[in-house]
Amino acid sequence: MSDLPSGWELAPLSELVAINQRRFDAEPDDDEHISFVPMASVEAESGRLDASQTAPYGELKQRSLTRFQEGDVLFAKVTPCMENGKIAVARGLASGRGMGSTELFSLRSHGAIDPDHLAYYLLQDSVRRDAARAMTGAVGLRRVPRGYLEDLAIPVPPLAEQRRIAEALDTHLSSLQAGVQQLARTARRVSRFRDQVMLLVSTGQLERGRAAGQAALEPDGVDDGELPDLPDSWSWHRLHEIADVTGGVTKDSKKQSDPDYVEVPYLRVANVQRAQLDLTEVARIRVPEKKAQQLRLLPGDVLLNEGGDRDKLGRGWIWEGQIPDCIHQNHVFRARIRDQALHPKLLAWHANGFGRRWFEVNGLQSVNLASISLGKMKKFPVPVPPVEEQGELVRQAETYLSLLDQLETAISDGLRKASTLRTSLLAEAFAGRLVEQDPADEPASELLARIRAQRVVVPKQRGRRTAKELAAPATRAIGTDFQQGELPL
Repeated sequence: MSDLPSGWELAPLSELVAINQRRFDAEPDDDEHISFVPMASVEAESGRLDASQTAPYGELKQRSLTRFQEGDVLFAKVTPCMENGKIAVARGLASGRGMGSTELFSLRSHGAIDPDHLAYYLLQDSVRRDAARAMTGAVGLRRVPRGYLEDLAIPVPPLAEQRRIAEALDTHLSSLQAGVQQLARTARRVSRFRDQVMLLVSTGQLERGRAAGQAALEPDGVDDGELPDLPDSWSWHRLHEIADVTGGVTKDSKKQSDPDYVEVPYLRVANVQRAQLDLTEVARIRVPEKKAQQLRLLPGDVLLNEGGDRDKLGRGWIWEGQIPDCIHQNHVFRARIRDQALHPKLLAWHANGFGRRWFEVNGLQSVNLASISLGKMKKFPVPVPPVEEQGELVRQAETYLSLLDQLETAISDGLRKASTLRTSLLAEAFAGRLVEQDPADEPASELLARIRAQRVVVPKQRGRRTAKELAAPATRAIGTDFQQGELPL
């Protein structure tokens, strides 16, 4: 990097920090509680960690764990944690020390790099992308090699400027994060409002002041709970009374090369989302031609998921003929409404609104997944309005949902802009353009030279060291205190 600002130097990370120190600066007693930090306690992209979990040092030291102390930078080396930005400054540790996952590198400054400055630098998308390309190991368990970090070239400003950069990033990114959090809260409210619209339109409550009365529905071996009141002209029906409901095809791997089978596209659970279909990746399957004809989807078919996470049971949407000859797998039910008894959108909205709770109650939970049987799906209670009202109901609902679509688009645009601004702020900071430079600051070259000289002069400590025997911590080799506030990314 030849265009470094005045007073900056480029140095390999190995010259700036000790990686995975095997000792604490002051060894705790065995009965002293220190922080235990598993990977789950390191937040993604915030620069923070949860150090509240503690254990006696005597117990933790028997395990293969990474050691770190107050002010060390933790860097997740394993996929996908590294790509997700699990990088944090160790702060608030019990007794100032901690131990945690071996999938974390601990980086202890020799004194020339501020921990907050270093953490911000490593959190850059560009750094994480380069680190991901350097990963080694089997697919699904790839890691950043230690050598990559050791050789990573770090631009080093004067120490005082590093602090100014970190403080400026604290201020700008905390404001940016507050905006992002507000957008996220608004997105959740929009999602809840969307669910409410689907519930109200499908039960005739979208228009205020409509007369309502409880329409009876005979018990049928399912838990309906308390069904919403319906307008007088509406009535409850079981799904099988108004639609033909069927399961899909089960893949037979042994017969996928059978020449008598035909190859067709088919929808899986991943394709059937709540109130939308995701057709970016549609698999293909070979089935008997008769089966392909039986399961071929037609425009207006309502697709409902049979299995998955419990809160995703019954989610679905309407097939509109997007892909010719498409069928569906056994974990996706198809409801084909008979005699135009109900507009498909009213059924789909009802399943995604009222149905969320009904499917959770009536589904079965196995060890990992939940499911609902075809028999129970056929008994799903469905409100049916008069045919002449259905078109107007759909029009009213789509007016509201269109406004919500616009809000969600605006929120998504805001989040994208925030991400771009965050990237730009970090890039400007490490190009030397975020804060003013002070010619009175000690140049990084002089600081690095003095740190190198001190490391040569100071003999290596051996054996157990007590607090009384301990010299100034390595991160304070030049009388510097790196204990700044948390990173509010």
